[in-house]
Amino acid sequence: MSTAAKRPTIIVDCDPGHDDVFALVVANHYANLVGITAVHGNAPLSRTLPNALIACDVFGIGAPVFAGADRPLVAPPRNAPHIHGESGLGGPELPPVRRAAEKTGAVEAIIELVRKHEGEGVWLAPLGPLTNIALALRAAPDLGKRIAGISLMGGGTLHGNRAPHAEFNIWADPEAASTVFNYGGPLKMVGLNTTHQVVITKEFVQRVSALGTPSAKFAAELLDFFSTTYGEQLGVYGGPLHDPCAIFAITHPDLFDLREKRVDIELHGEFTRGMTAVDERPIVQSKKEKPNALVAYEPKSAQIFELIYEALATSPSA
Repeated sequence: MSTAAKRPTIIVDCDPGHDDVFALVVANHYANLVGITAVHGNAPLSRTLPNALIACDVFGIGAPVFAGADRPLVAPPRNAPHIHGESGLGGPELPPVRRAAEKTGAVEAIIELVRKHEGEGVWLAPLGPLTNIALALRAAPDLGKRIAGISLMGGGTLHGNRAPHAEFNIWADPEAASTVFNYGGPLKMVGLNTTHQVVITKEFVQRVSALGTPSAKFAAELLDFFSTTYGEQLGVYGGPLHDPCAIFAITHPDLFDLREKRVDIELHGEFTRGMTAVDERPIVQSKKEKPNALVAYEPKSAQIFELIYEALATSPSA
């Protein structure tokens, strides 16, 4: 079993979304989670924000929640109801929201939290479109030098899921992604080539359900719905648990083979807009093409699911 490094300080930027919920549970268990910012993505912000608050309620997560961007920098907003349902969290009956988001907006909150916790080495963990992160980097040019790094779920080295060559989070706001990939500091990319090896099984759903707590029942219903809708796309039951992997790339980096790569975002291609163009050549051709990311490969999937189970099994209910 992989062991966690010293508990890192993390701000999670998310668009819940089923897999985002498990990423929040994992971040709350294995890291010092100091803030959660919501963004458009899997569903409109009008749903992702309350979904983040509901996740905090159900799993006893105390970090403050902030509302962020409701649309991409340039393109119109686009969501994924065919995977996550119209609510963004299809499956269980969603409880009413019992807590309120903070009055501070997400971009301001990211900047303030990074400065407040700078001595701890803050990681930003964006799990949806990168709009909030790009806006924060633009609003505070010093931010990139104050953070420990960015670990994002997005992109991939092989193929897309929303377009032939584009993964949803990057495709949803390529201009924001380009800003983030070129911010100049440490960046980890956990893409589809990795997360599609971390696939929910019926046995795992049953194991979570058998925990018997209200939060475990909620989790199992999320897992089953996501595995069913994703399975309709792939032709077999089981959804990839994308987003927790970006958290584990911070807390348990030995779960992945992290390789230095040059990654550029395609902004203009008719068929490739939103593509993460990962330079897989063995020889870097010029200084301009020097690596700007650690790209994740070869996840230790069995260990990842054990760590997720442990986080669920010990998760407090609010």
